[in-house]
Amino acid sequence: MDFRMEHDSMGEVKVPADRYWGAQTQRSFENFQIGIEKIPMEVIRAFAVLKKAAAIANHRLGKLDKKRSQVIAQVCDEILAGKLDGHFPLAVWQTGSGTQSNMNVNEVIANRGNEISGEKLLHPNDHVNMSQSSNDTFPTAMHIAAAVSIEDELLPGIDLLTDTFGRLMEENEGIIKTGRTHLQDATPITFSQEISGWKNMLEKSREMLELSLRGLYELGLGGTAVGTGLNAPKGFDREVADAVAELTGKMFVTAGNKFHSLTSKDELVFAHGALKALAANMMKIANDIRWLSSGPRCGLGEIFIPENEPGSSIMPGKVNPTQCESVTMVAVQVMANDVAVGMAASQGNFELNVFMPVCIYNFLQSVRLLSDSLRSFNNHCVVGIRPNKEKMEENLHRSLMLVTCLNPHIGYENAAATAKKAYKENISLKEACVKLGFLDGEQFDKIFKPEQMV
Repeated sequence: MDFRMEHDSMGEVKVPADRYWGAQTQRSFENFQIGIEKIPMEVIRAFAVLKKAAAIANHRLGKLDKKRSQVIAQVCDEILAGKLDGHFPLAVWQTGSGTQSNMNVNEVIANRGNEISGEKLLHPNDHVNMSQSSNDTFPTAMHIAAAVSIEDELLPGIDLLTDTFGRLMEENEGIIKTGRTHLQDATPITFSQEISGWKNMLEKSREMLELSLRGLYELGLGGTAVGTGLNAPKGFDREVADAVAELTGKMFVTAGNKFHSLTSKDELVFAHGALKALAANMMKIANDIRWLSSGPRCGLGEIFIPENEPGSSIMPGKVNPTQCESVTMVAVQVMANDVAVGMAASQGNFELNVFMPVCIYNFLQSVRLLSDSLRSFNNHCVVGIRPNKEKMEENLHRSLMLVTCLNPHIGYENAAATAKKAYKENISLKEACVKLGFLDGEQFDKIFKPEQMV
């Protein structure tokens, strides 16, 4: 491998000749050979947005000349287009402030910019990092990455599945089935009502996520090292936040208190709480669907779901609810990530949180997993759900809890006695009620109408 020499304040370092990063990136790359988890590309893209915004703001405020501003912006556009993905190699398990990843982006922009311009035009600290510190850029990149990924990836996934449930509600209107509580038979419900519960879970989760975006829109950029804004020109924080908003089309604003922005990650904890709530809802929905589709002969068997692949290497013809299982595993991972995000956020010592890379790594993994699983679950399972009307009707009329409709006419205790006799003797509720002398057959038929119980 060919190398070139790069230098920083600590001296010279050998760097692969075909990489745009510099000395500080190389030192981190060599010193933190830990795990396989890399700084997510969503964070790198967010850095590209904020570096471009900072160049625009610095130029508007008379700090950076037009030529340098334009070259920085050009390289940032290449990063956003995915053209330089191979130049960001650093591990999550680095400094807790993310300083080396900030410098990784600075160095790549400077070296690529110098290559484009054909001269030593950019310095990673003096020009690309102008008016900034790692301590305010990394928290800002976290918020940009979190907000953009939720808005652009997760919310559309929620909407997709919500729309499918809406369609299923319309298609299955009027189908009556037995309800269940405690995994035991309960009073009747329509299949549309059951689906409406799933649909509203997604709608509630969406509302929670939208609420959390308000905090994520606040950017700490301009606080520099400890929140005071040292070495940043007056008005830089507002100018750079406006530029980020222009570049992303999102409602980003400068944070009112930069001391809070640098040390606290409570907005990310709040937002991840909404992610956990969505995961909990998806766990429930997926479990309901796999219970209802269980069988095909020895389970509930009230719905049919698509058969996507063989389910067993030994049992011929077996097909399993694999999409449901995938969703539930994702839910478990998101719930586990919530612990990591919360623990990381608690480590704000004095003027800086020093658990930021692990915090945003887990946050973005949750968003990514939920986004992907929502689409997969929708496209490979939910769109193909069909009711097994015959089985629903059979289960409905075998349910002993239909006896509840007799309560106003024969009383709770007599109704309970009717249900117990029917169960013990394996006879119908009507037969049991008549045998016990509570009602005659004609009276029973007049009262016993499951379709009026929903």
